[in-house]
Amino acid sequence: MNYKTGLLLLTTILFAVIFTSCKTKESAYKAAYERAKAKEMQEQAVEDASSVYKSMPTTTTTTPVNTEVTIQKEKITSVDGSELKKFSVVIGSYMSKTNASSLKERMQAEGYDAILAKNEKDMYRVIIATFDNKQSAANERDAFKAKKRNEDPDFQKAWILEKQN
Repeated sequence: MNYKTGLLLLTTILFAVIFTSCKTKESAYKAAYERAKAKEMQEQAVEDASSVYKSMPTTTTTTPVNTEVTIQKEKITSVDGSELKKFSVVIGSYMSKTNASSLKERMQAEGYDAILAKNEKDMYRVIIATFDNKQSAANERDAFKAKKRNEDPDFQKAWILEKQN
């Protein structure tokens, strides 16, 4: 092998190594795309959900009354200016104010003194009753669940919110 052939061979190998080692792999693009798509779909699912319902809150305390009463404690304010007492019966939780207002109006049409409230995480809570004591709230929650047994299954997830200052 002469000098020119060796130099040409070496140059060809060098270019092949340079261009193949610096090239981004298609699999890397595909993996990044799939991660982005999964994140987008997850965010879209949250936005599209007409009801985001937290059936069992992460910060709960269970206290026996007549039966176990699970209570979620939150800093919450009334959106419509209504008074919120210490314990409230929540029947719906929404990211969308429009959806929460729709349920509130439906409950008002059925005779409930429904209140729209918002917590620190911008979740809208639809409240059908508010009380100074836990037992009264538990009784109202149980009565509501019994009355709505054959309606929307989400109503069976009604829970008690304890207002924090």
